[in-house]
Formats: sequence, structure tokens, C-alpha cells
Amino acid sequence: MAELHIIDHPLVQHKISLLRDKNTGTKEFRELVSEIAMFICYEATRDLPLKEIELETPLAVAKTKIISGRKLAFIPILRAGLGMVDGVTKLVPAAKIGHIGLFRDPATKESVQYYSKLPEDIAERDAIIVDPMLATGNSAVAAINLLKAEGAKNIKFMCVICSPEGVEAIKNAHPDVDIYAGVMDEGLNEDKYIVPGVGDAGDRIFGTK
Repeated sequence: MAELHIIDHPLVQHKISLLRDKNTGTKEFRELVSEIAMFICYEATRDLPLKEIELETPLAVAKTKIISGRKLAFIPILRAGLGMVDGVTKLVPAAKIGHIGLFRDPATKESVQYYSKLPEDIAERDAIIVDPMLATGNSAVAAINLLKAEGAKNIKFMCVICSPEGVEAIKNAHPDVDIYAGVMDEGLNEDKYIVPGVGDAGDRIFGTK
């Protein structure tokens, strides 16, 4: 069964509080999302395997460890997921980046795909989907469906804030996909936004409202 990992590090919790403030401007909001993404990514990559190598320091030969045999891909869900890419690639600069474009139909609240571009070798990579908000879970489930259809086998989902409804949706549809989040909020309002949440994360990242 999919596990939910809440990253309760004090710095993550502090930055999420700043993110929630309606008076936080676009520049600071964007920087906070990137910084939080980096902290959460640190935990989401904790299980990467290591191998021992030998190398020369200025003083001696050292037996030390490097990441072994696992290639990563980060997949932001457009458009808000783009706000997390800088943060995660600072930790794993060699990772490839795919993009999945989904929008919420205003009438049905269901996710509609309008774009997809994934690394050609996605089936050989560990994939981490990134999106600041896990609300209904419809977009997350649709993105996971698409990745699995392209052959991806080891998938994680990473967000800043999740709702109980979104977590349940992923667990029901994809019990093999672990979720990494900064905090779980109370739930969704009638418009399917997370409460108390941060409002529309995409609008706040890109300053479009």
C-alpha cells in the first residue's frame, strides 16, 4: 500500500507558513515553493542505492560512496509543478525533466490532458511527479496513469500540501506510489480547493491573479 510521508522538518513547516500568508508576494512565493521542494526531495530520494568507490583526496586514498545505478526523472504537472523544478534539480542536476499538461474541467472538476513530453528512456528511470498541491488527486492519478502507460515502474508523487481526499485517490488507484508532502490540510471546499491551503498555487507562482 502507498505510504504517505509528511516531511515535518522545522524549516519545511516554517516555510509553508510563509507560503500560506495571503500577503506573500509572487517573488517570495516562488522562492519558497522551490526551497520547500528541495527539502522534500531530500527525503524522497533517501532510498537511492549507494556503491563504494576509491578515490584520491589531497592526503590519501578514501573509500567513499556514490549513487549507484539509478537514474531519475522529475515530471512536473503543468503549470504549477514548474515551480518545484529548480529546487529538485539543485539536488539532482543530472535528472531528466518531463512535462505533463493537465487542466481541471470547471464543470466536471475532472483532469483533461493537453500536453505530454517525457524522456525517451522513462521506463528505465525512477520517476518523481511534482505538483505543489494534491487536492482531488485527479491530476495526480492521471499523470501516474500516463507514466505507467509509457513503461515507468518506480513512481513517487511529491507535493507541498495534500488533502485527505487526494491521498486517498492515489492510494486507491495506485497503491504502489508513495506520496511525499510537507503537510496535510483539513480537506477540500466546494470548489475543490485545499483548505486552508494557499489559494491557487499556479496563479501565485506566476503572478497571474
